[in-house]
Amino acid sequence: MRRRGGGEDVWGRRLASPWWRGAMALLAGALPAPAFPAPSLWWWAYVALVPWLLLMRAAPTGRRAMLDGWLGGAGFLLAAHQWLMPNLHVFIVILALLLGLLWVPWGWLTHRLLHGRPGPRQVAAALVLLPSVWLMAELVRSWQYLGGPWGLLGASQWQVAPALRLASVGGVWLLGFLLVVVNVAVTVLIAVARARTVALAGLTACGAAAAGMWAWVPTAKEPGTVRIAVVQPGVIQGPGPRFERGAELTRQLADRHVDLVVWGESSVAQDLTTHPELGRRLAALSRTAGADLLVNVDARRGDMPGIYKSSVLIGPNGPTGQRYDKMRLVPFGEYIPARPLLGWATSVGKAAGEDRHRGTEPVVMKLPDSLRIGPLVCFESAFPDMSRNLVRDGAQVLVVQSSTSTFQKSWAPAQHASLAALRSAETWRPMVHATLTGESAVFGPRGEPVGSRMSTSTSAATVYTVPLGQGTSPYVRIGPWPVYGAMAALAVYCAAEGGRALRRRADRPSDRSPDQRTPGRP
Repeated sequence: MRRRGGGEDVWGRRLASPWWRGAMALLAGALPAPAFPAPSLWWWAYVALVPWLLLMRAAPTGRRAMLDGWLGGAGFLLAAHQWLMPNLHVFIVILALLLGLLWVPWGWLTHRLLHGRPGPRQVAAALVLLPSVWLMAELVRSWQYLGGPWGLLGASQWQVAPALRLASVGGVWLLGFLLVVVNVAVTVLIAVARARTVALAGLTACGAAAAGMWAWVPTAKEPGTVRIAVVQPGVIQGPGPRFERGAELTRQLADRHVDLVVWGESSVAQDLTTHPELGRRLAALSRTAGADLLVNVDARRGDMPGIYKSSVLIGPNGPTGQRYDKMRLVPFGEYIPARPLLGWATSVGKAAGEDRHRGTEPVVMKLPDSLRIGPLVCFESAFPDMSRNLVRDGAQVLVVQSSTSTFQKSWAPAQHASLAALRSAETWRPMVHATLTGESAVFGPRGEPVGSRMSTSTSAATVYTVPLGQGTSPYVRIGPWPVYGAMAALAVYCAAEGGRALRRRADRPSDRSPDQRTPGRP
């Protein structure tokens, strides 16, 4: 007859197996992925980290918890970036394993603070320190040379109005911090009975802080509107036919009374200085539409060596002289880091055959009616600091020119468009996200959607009446203060741990002088 608890014994043996445990860590790390678009199960982010936390908490040693943190981090990155697999092939596994190392401290600290039967003080520390170390992992991987801040946990809340209000206070960093606090508190409620009061207190404090910010933080003022047209040619093979479709759609904007026409990334494949006839054609389109035209040139520049991706403003008389060169390039997509060492990536995936060149500074462009726009190119919209700096420089509207046609049938187009809602909410400025093949979208200064999205099956020119934003959000004024707070909390903890270690060492009998040792002992 089978003994009761046999199921627990089976799972216990499997957890004791390093292979089973490693597989569970990978799976647990991948669980937050459905919180992001396209599934957009935003509510799932509040509990998605719990299985991973429980696994690391139950690790037999701190070293094993560190391994669980590493594998879970790799699983999270693989799931959040699974749409890159057809392009990077096995290389994405290598990248995920390398970046997954950033979650090793997360695993160690989870085990240190929550293993066994932790007391209220340890749990209270966990509610502050575990979100802090999570933010540090996100901060480091947000460096442009490590892939950028795609899939930050707080970005999963892009469609939640209260969360967007909080984003105007502390950016996506504040949302990520609060989400991890909730996950840690739920983990304690499940596994640490003696400290449930502290967990409930932590949840209450989070709710009170969020409610206080909601009541205290003002919202963006709306001094007026501007009419912006987004031209999305759709899936068309070849730069020539794509340009012609864009021109055809732009001509349809005649008498629509627009203030700006925006084309997507790489919408022009020839340099305008070496092909002046192309500039004349674009100028004619500007006159037809009755508005300036913002195009994106992806070409080898005549006056400088190399290929640049540039936002160029075209007026009725041709290029206005206002140009922005993309500053943050996509690793492997637009350049290969350490190409002499990693150039072999071109043989196993669709990596860049030639490195693009970088711009040197952000640019705020001025339209004839004095409207000031801040252009960004492609995944630059994932960087909170870039949109913040543009607004500090005077931008009234943020414009992203993008192309996700390589990932047309994946989660990437929806994920990319959702980032515009966060940047709008953070900065109190509307953002126009214009793509070649979808999804194109516009969001108002509170992160609210304006009009309807242009899906990946759409080929059209759509005019949006975009509300402008006025005022300076707390996030624009102060910056990423949750990151600074997390750094301070971890510094205090490390100093305290270092002090305790020194005191323990000083108290060891072997460290005392001979005349201080206990009589009778050698």
